[in-house]
Amino acid sequence: MADVVDPATRSRMMSGIRGKNTKPELMIRKALHARGFRYRLHCDLPGRPDICLPKHRAVIFVHGCFWHGHDCHLFKWPKTRPEFWEAKIGRNRQVDIEAENRLLDAGWRVATVWECALKGRERLSLEELTTRCADWLKSGQQRLTIRGT
Repeated sequence: MADVVDPATRSRMMSGIRGKNTKPELMIRKALHARGFRYRLHCDLPGRPDICLPKHRAVIFVHGCFWHGHDCHLFKWPKTRPEFWEAKIGRNRQVDIEAENRLLDAGWRVATVWECALKGRERLSLEELTTRCADWLKSGQQRLTIRGT
């Protein structure tokens, strides 16, 4: 199936997608702050984590299911230019793995919150998601992944 908009419009639409301060990020930041957690934003670490909690030596990535190729109901491979998208999303996945490994090797703890945990038919409540993050931060565990149920 062909794209429903012309290439110039699609390009403009795609360029408007933000990489920082996304709605899922803002929701998680606000909820963590309300629970008393203090953090830094977009700190200069491998992978440029969205939320950095130096006191807990922990970082949180908030990944969009499309851009990071999450295997969930929100991710669908684009029909146009499939070779480009497979290469792009494949690179994104590889960069994510490398960044996480570098952070773990440097002694940081890593959490990944997927977009599907906050939206879509299988989402968690913000309260449940925040509780999982807070419990993880207090636990000392190395990794945490939160996705839709």
